[in-house]
Amino acid sequence: MSREIIINSTVNECRVAVLENGSTAEIFIERAHSKNVAGNIYKGRVVKVLPGIQSAFVDIGLSKAAFLPVADIYVENGDKVAFFEKSVDGSIEFDDLETERRVQEFPPIQDLLREGQEIIVQVAKEAIGQKGARLTTHITVPGRYIVLMPGYEHVGVSRKIEQDEERERLRQILKEIKPKGMGLIARTVSAERSYEEIKSDLEYLLRLWTKIQERMSRSVAPTLVYEDHDLIFRILRDVVNEKVSRIIIDNKADYLKMKTFLREYMPDLHVEVALYEHELPVFDHYNIEIEINRILDKKVWLKSGGYIVIDQAEALTVIDVNTGRFVGKRNFEETILKTNLEAAKEIAWQLRLRNIGGIIIVDFIDMSRDENKEKVLVSLEAELKGDRAKCSVVNISPLGLVEVTRKRVQESLTRTLSEPCPYCEGRGIVKSKLTVCYDILREIRRIAPYFKNKKILVEAHPDVVDLILNDEKESLDEIELMMSVTIEVNPSEDFHIEHYDVVPVSKE
Repeated sequence: MSREIIINSTVNECRVAVLENGSTAEIFIERAHSKNVAGNIYKGRVVKVLPGIQSAFVDIGLSKAAFLPVADIYVENGDKVAFFEKSVDGSIEFDDLETERRVQEFPPIQDLLREGQEIIVQVAKEAIGQKGARLTTHITVPGRYIVLMPGYEHVGVSRKIEQDEERERLRQILKEIKPKGMGLIARTVSAERSYEEIKSDLEYLLRLWTKIQERMSRSVAPTLVYEDHDLIFRILRDVVNEKVSRIIIDNKADYLKMKTFLREYMPDLHVEVALYEHELPVFDHYNIEIEINRILDKKVWLKSGGYIVIDQAEALTVIDVNTGRFVGKRNFEETILKTNLEAAKEIAWQLRLRNIGGIIIVDFIDMSRDENKEKVLVSLEAELKGDRAKCSVVNISPLGLVEVTRKRVQESLTRTLSEPCPYCEGRGIVKSKLTVCYDILREIRRIAPYFKNKKILVEAHPDVVDLILNDEKESLDEIELMMSVTIEVNPSEDFHIEHYDVVPVSKE
């Protein structure tokens, strides 16, 4: 598979697109006023301990206090150790040797933390929606090939390295080079790397950890003690590998920094780095800008003529599959199967492209044959294997629903690129003109008995006024006659479709 990385870098924003066989597979965006904080290490101050939910809120200097659950508090000499590696988006991959820890195995949080206490924490998950950032005291420092875990005495290997011989080779290397009091995990890109390359990466991480410790000792909470690389260098560290044939960037200063970084830290990686110098913006040249605009669309068309609809809510994402214009050639079941298989491939692609995480419910078109259901499920699982984020798929329910979970560490691109509509306040709908019309008539009837022999002035959106005067004129006449009032209805171009005023005034 041919992979290219296209980078558009400006003072205010950096955007990175990963192309696979010429198609946009992943997009990363980082802006100057809202930089990524996942992976950063802070000296924080505990502001609230909540025994009821076994969690604490910690001030780390961000606009909103961060969240620290008891399961993410390091307990020295604990018998459960989590091996993991971090990727460019801050996501955590657990090693297959890990035994999942349960909250009840930990001491009560009130025995571990107290309000006002200073504590070293790392951001495990960005703030998402109304939730603040999620923290952990399991500090890790990711390098190119390994992750350093101060305070541990264990080694692990990324589960994405599947060959048993290679896993064992890496495990032995880590055991040989592991310093006392330090845990190590081999990242996916460490496969086939030599002893010298991995040891050199460890030496770099140990020097970095020494600097971090020095900052910890002299800083006062809340403060940042270690900031992870910016987006460009996280891409170089976490995404670039032998499969990447070329990196194209449109910023000369960052181009020179990248060349230096690759020469010093990744000398064995043979990848072409090119400076884009044409007048047409680089994302326009590679048709990436079109893809970014499409990310905001709820409907995604399939090649056959079918389509999927993606609805993102706060707690989950729902994806609906429809045949659309596709009518098939032979029979109904075959048409449905083909649409579902095509949708499975597109859904996996869209989850990566839009960076949709959390719980995803897919409503495939109902199939009567069990073998066809299995084909769709196998296809979806196979497509999701190429995703760097951890994904899991649950069997198709009798209603044709499939539950997918995808590791969520930061907001989806849709939420990054958009904000709730001020017109509908994020509901996605507004009251119909007829509903507003009836609301106005009810309001007139409500106040008219108190203002007999007076005028009631109504102002509303022009479309609503037209509806009242044309279709509800009899209702107005009835109210005027029975309530002894005069009603005047005027349009206002400045009014929201739902906005209206019903005000009694004295007759002239």
